[in-house]
Amino acid sequence: MSSQLIFSIKDAMVRYKEHPVFQNLSLNIHQGRRVALIGKNGAGKSTIMNIISGVKSLDEGEKWEEPGTTIGYLGQEFQYKEKETVFEFIFNNISGEERELHEYKVEIISEALELDEKITMGMLSGGQLRRAGIARALVEEPDILLLDEPTNHLDLNVINWLERYLNNYRGSLICISHDKKFLENITNQVFWLDRGKLKVSPRGFKFFDDWSAMLLDQEARELKRRKQILAEEVVWASRGVKARVKRNINRLNKVKEMREKLKADDLSYRQATKKITIEPIKDLDNSSKVIAEFYNVHKAFKENGKTLRILNGFNFRIKRGDRIGIIGRNGSGKTTFLQLILKEIQVDRGSIKIHKNMEFSYFDQNRIDLKPIDTLKHFMIPNGGDYIDVRGKMRHIYGYLKDFMFDPSVALESISTLSGGQKNRLKLAKILANPKSCLILDEPTNDLDMETLDMIEEILIGYEGTLLLVSHDRDFLDQTVTKILSFEGNGNIEECIGGYSDYLSQKLSKNKVVYKYKDEKSRNFELKEKTEEIERKGRKKLTYKLEFELKNLPTKIQAKEKEISSFTKKLSDPNFYKNDADAFIAMTKELENAKADLENYETRWLELESKRVLEEDN
Repeated sequence: MSSQLIFSIKDAMVRYKEHPVFQNLSLNIHQGRRVALIGKNGAGKSTIMNIISGVKSLDEGEKWEEPGTTIGYLGQEFQYKEKETVFEFIFNNISGEERELHEYKVEIISEALELDEKITMGMLSGGQLRRAGIARALVEEPDILLLDEPTNHLDLNVINWLERYLNNYRGSLICISHDKKFLENITNQVFWLDRGKLKVSPRGFKFFDDWSAMLLDQEARELKRRKQILAEEVVWASRGVKARVKRNINRLNKVKEMREKLKADDLSYRQATKKITIEPIKDLDNSSKVIAEFYNVHKAFKENGKTLRILNGFNFRIKRGDRIGIIGRNGSGKTTFLQLILKEIQVDRGSIKIHKNMEFSYFDQNRIDLKPIDTLKHFMIPNGGDYIDVRGKMRHIYGYLKDFMFDPSVALESISTLSGGQKNRLKLAKILANPKSCLILDEPTNDLDMETLDMIEEILIGYEGTLLLVSHDRDFLDQTVTKILSFEGNGNIEECIGGYSDYLSQKLSKNKVVYKYKDEKSRNFELKEKTEEIERKGRKKLTYKLEFELKNLPTKIQAKEKEISSFTKKLSDPNFYKNDADAFIAMTKELENAKADLENYETRWLELESKRVLEEDN
């Protein structure tokens, strides 16, 4: 049974510079739906957002929304006044009779997003500005919430909190994101913009790959069938057509139309399914097994009269071929760690030995080497010419840029015309043309679309050198690294073999999250006290709200376990589906949501417990 329709677009046409972006576009937004908006760069995702929010009008077609429906929009960029406080930025956007009632929500959400409400917007970093924008969008609590790359520049702790908040959000939401794990965890529907058409999946992004592959397979079979029919018609036409027979002339014209239409559709399909293939990047340096060694390294900074510890007696070896993912809160020292390796800053105490023949390729998230006035071609070949050396082979610059999804026509345009994702792609193209023995990538996935992300992922998987990767993208980390360094704060760094999922499992195990299996059909979740010492210390340093939340999480976890067990037992009844198919499908969705809730509760307990212990150590 579908939920209430609150917004719709029917038979719409939208033009950009006289060219149609969409034709015959129709979409419906129902109450409570959580939509992943998917599509390649330039497919029209932002246009859809602008139409829904009212920023852009339809050239043709109908737009309808339920009277009184409110719409909130978090774009990748937003306007703010540098001298207004964070509180004013968030709160002043709220209107209506109940405005004052929202004041307490500003405090709650700001605290969760680790924002100081009293400082001015001009003092915020890029990541903090992003969090302020998210806070303003959430406090409004619109009926339809539009989110364009909400996880950019956020650390994993904030992303996990945002997931939990959105899963409890009562309104509808539409989200554009390159973060696959984030979309998997928050969505229950997909809008796929594919070659000017909107295709809708009734299930969340978790099932997108299988669903989209099925549609493309169907399209391939249909093209094959049309080719067979056309071949038969061509055989008929080759026998000669009597000009006096009008129906034969009409049939011949239809054959020509079929050929042209099939040619266009086949080209469209091949472009949609095209995969970029790049030769594996080999490691040419076999001179040393150890490329960097930290010995008793100390590093700290003074900030607002306080000492911020980054490394505290840190000992670590980076070996040739290591693939290390670096995670942690914003400001915990991830970039400082990279700068120490690159010798851009010096240690306070201790020593760092870097192998003398070691060379690094460095992707910095601020892209400081991209000059807006330079053309793409000049950035790639600063000394001029038309060819670029790509790992020992000369490639024409247009062909190489095409590998990274740049149309050759933009090669002579200035970098200032590029989007954030295109700038990242350009910088990666430059680095990967001739990568050194160690790749250091600081948040390379920001602003990238999924197709580019998949391409970069494949390149890194085939890279045989040493990789140091700072990222908040959990799926990307799982696919590309084999070791995690987690900057926990206050100079504390934890190591874990594996990807992010392995790190999370290790953290849960360390904090005494214990699963007991009482029988084969069900399991009972039990959260044991960490130690008697921690219990004696108490939790007085957490705020009252966080203390209350931490105290009640074990109860919620146990209740959710019972709920999952109940759903599983009912769904195992073979007669359930036969007797009531709709109820069976509905309960299956409830089971998926319950499992997601359980994972969120466990992760939240881990975060709060770690935060409490960290505050006690300070």
